[in-house]
Amino acid sequence: MNLLFVLVVGLAAGTISGIVGTGSSIMLMPVLVYQYGPQQAVPIMAVAAVMANLSRILVWWREVDWRACAAYSVTGIPAAALGARTLLVLPPHAVDISIGLFLIAMVPVRHWLARHHLNVSLWHLAIGGAVIGYLTGIVVSTGPLSVPLFLFYGLTRGAFLGTEAAGSLGLYVSKSLTFQQFGALTPEVALKGLVAGSSLMAGAFIARRFVLRLEPDMFRLVMDGIMLAAGVAMLLNAFIDA
Repeated sequence: MNLLFVLVVGLAAGTISGIVGTGSSIMLMPVLVYQYGPQQAVPIMAVAAVMANLSRILVWWREVDWRACAAYSVTGIPAAALGARTLLVLPPHAVDISIGLFLIAMVPVRHWLARHHLNVSLWHLAIGGAVIGYLTGIVVSTGPLSVPLFLFYGLTRGAFLGTEAAGSLGLYVSKSLTFQQFGALTPEVALKGLVAGSSLMAGAFIARRFVLRLEPDMFRLVMDGIMLAAGVAMLLNAFIDA
């Protein structure tokens, strides 16, 4: 039943993230923390995120902007490895609290970014990749930051979904390899990540038909609700375990 619950939430999370470009990690992470604890949940989610981003690339392969992906990834990949190494020395209690506070804080940050219509170039993508990559190594998801970055670059719909996924894929592969190098990604943890990731992949293919129907206002409401709920769940879990 625990595995079935993870798969059901993963399918829903994969579908939503396949529509709005992010949210799978935010939705699934509290469930993984509850089932496996924060120390296992983070590398499990890293493996699952690799699969989720790979599926979005496959769905929107022909529309990926590879120049934007390269600019973002060239700095983001090493930064993600550094962030993951930082995460491994943090106590589990601090991981729960930091992720929860980060998710809640992203709601006002996203609104601030939405009010300031920025013009983003390839250089901005490289700088953003370094900052977001490091944060991706530490927290479970930085989609609320990477999403507006690629939108301000001028990408929309399938091009946005595919390019953001391609850029994020390198970050999560780097994060997973760092976990494996330092012993946090055991075969058992990797298997759990593959199981969770399979449901995220299925959701991405389901989402394709809905991408063009989602209104911008609904997108914002969905993301705010997901981040607030997941952030509160992480904080509650931290105080329960304290």
